[in-house]
Amino acid sequence: MANVTDLICYPVKGCAGTSMSDALLTPAGLAHDRSFMVISEDGIFRTQRRDPRLALIRPAVSADGTRLTLDSADGTGSFGTLCVDVTTSAPRRDVDLFGAAFQGIDQGDEAAAWLSEVLGTPSRLVRVPPEHDRVTDGWIPGRSGYADSSAVHLLSRASLTLLNQRMAERGAPTLSMNRFRPNIVVDGHDGHGGQGDGHEVRDRDSGGDWAALPNAEDRARRVTIGDAELGFAKLAVRCAVTLVEQEAGERRGPEPLRTLASYRRAASGGVVFGAKFSVITQGKLSVGDEVVVQEWGDA
Repeated sequence: MANVTDLICYPVKGCAGTSMSDALLTPAGLAHDRSFMVISEDGIFRTQRRDPRLALIRPAVSADGTRLTLDSADGTGSFGTLCVDVTTSAPRRDVDLFGAAFQGIDQGDEAAAWLSEVLGTPSRLVRVPPEHDRVTDGWIPGRSGYADSSAVHLLSRASLTLLNQRMAERGAPTLSMNRFRPNIVVDGHDGHGGQGDGHEVRDRDSGGDWAALPNAEDRARRVTIGDAELGFAKLAVRCAVTLVEQEAGERRGPEPLRTLASYRRAASGGVVFGAKFSVITQGKLSVGDEVVVQEWGDA
């Protein structure tokens, strides 16, 4: 049986995630996921690709979304903890996300000063406006806040186990799941021990332990978790963010991209690891929920 073993929300794009036992799945993904974004003074989004210290910022948002707490895990304690009231009524400003123009609600000078000090560069914090209606592409299109693309990133522990095995064969240290920043982590147990490459999944029904097979999530097209349903959008193309040691906020390189390139290079370019999904039906998710694939497809 495949089950949810972790649910992770990233309230501020590029910053650390928060594990939860339960989460509400909205049309734009887990509630509050990537609903805030750090930008430069000219409105361009900040990312761990250029600002790896984002990983040291630990945000938490209240259940009703009205209060945001920012803490720093830099180890010095010099920045303290900032709590701000979230505003949705402040004037909108233009923001740039991968060259696409969106709007953001500036969260004020106090948040901007705190972030600028932690990151060492002038920065501001914006929130997705209530009228934000971003449509994302993919096999099944969807909606999202400030996520890179699709609303939900799903990854299996078996996929990470196989990657770590291949890295160990190269003499590289193993990596934890947080290098890949998934929203939903799934696991299964069928005695395969993380071996294989997931091709066997085409001969198994959706009730099997598909998540015990590495990279089986590549082929899941429609997935139900509780009363929620997800639709496959695209494979997750990996970037330089995977080179950032999340606990240190520093870029390490060249792993895991070097090892992934040896067996996970996509025909369209880049290396892929995990899958992105759109939200078809909203619902509540919980750790321990069964993850059932209703429809399979080819790689």
